[in-house]
Amino acid sequence: MIKIKSQFEIQKIKKACAILAEVKKILWDFIRPGVSLKEIDSVAFKEIKKRNAKPAFLGQYGFPGTCCISVNDELIHGIPSDYIVKDGDIIKIDTGVIWEGYYSDSAFTKGVGNIKEEDKKLIQVAKDAFYAGFNAIRVGKRIGDISAAIGDFIQKSGYYTPDEFCGHGIGKELHEDPMIPNDGIPNTGALIKNGMVICIEPMILQKSKKIKIKNDRWTVFDPLGFNTAHYEQTILIDNGEAYILSGDNI
Repeated sequence: MIKIKSQFEIQKIKKACAILAEVKKILWDFIRPGVSLKEIDSVAFKEIKKRNAKPAFLGQYGFPGTCCISVNDELIHGIPSDYIVKDGDIIKIDTGVIWEGYYSDSAFTKGVGNIKEEDKKLIQVAKDAFYAGFNAIRVGKRIGDISAAIGDFIQKSGYYTPDEFCGHGIGKELHEDPMIPNDGIPNTGALIKNGMVICIEPMILQKSKKIKIKNDRWTVFDPLGFNTAHYEQTILIDNGEAYILSGDNI
């Protein structure tokens, strides 16, 4: 059941998102050659706690980190490790914050140092696919319209997205209804209403939509070995408009 948020709840989610936006910027600036994934995760933990909030991912479904950190051909759910970031790496950070019982969630992809032009395009497609979905949000339209806009953009750009993972509602839980696939059929699914809070998160694969999961039972990767990209924001629908709450400067 889709939970329509009250103004009280919206204010809590906005605060969780404001904290997340600050932490994302710090992480973006911290990621560089020579730092480990565990160091990145530690910075996220400390910055969230410093703001009197809680890491949303730590312990969620048993996940061991504050951030999902996925490198190069890894797409999502990477476990922070001792891996040292190198020039040319493509780093995906997905993390969230809990503020007084309410969640935020966001992801970005950063190319480290000198990256290939094809990787720059890949990262841009993930972000542009998000905005294709965001711009399709209209009160009275349907979730399928968002999914179709994302999927059409990815396909026209010559890329792929996996069927197994999708965007979602968010609030007192990290994952709530509705589920928001990254491909779909217009005029299908739940109605878009004021008071909904959702996360749109395109995931981009280069040559095929097939994915595999590593033996750690978390890390989703491209079995063909190509680099991937991921972009996500928490969005409020209110007064007939859609608003990005989790910081759109990255």
